[in-house]
Amino acid sequence: MIIAQISIAPVGKDVDLSGYVKKAVTILQKETDRCEINAMATVVETKTIDQLFQAVGHAHNKVLGMPGVHRVITEIKIDDRRDKNATIEDKIKAVTI
Repeated sequence: MIIAQISIAPVGKDVDLSGYVKKAVTILQKETDRCEINAMATVVETKTIDQLFQAVGHAHNKVLGMPGVHRVITEIKIDDRRDKNATIEDKIKAVTI
């Protein structure tokens, strides 16, 4: 299982980015196996790296295609663990006291 943290934001737009984030999250929810939103980014699980990149690409392009958006910065942090099937929940349980 691949776990990735994703942040997609237009540059030079309104201070309130929630509308852009909602559009990106809608795609990530549809195209990944699990999608969790937090205050600073979105964390997803996918079975393959190709699934991850396809979902992120679609979300990136959705935000870039919104009215008045001419530039988007997308950040991705990937945890691609191959020795066991770790999930978002497993990672949280490992550090929860």
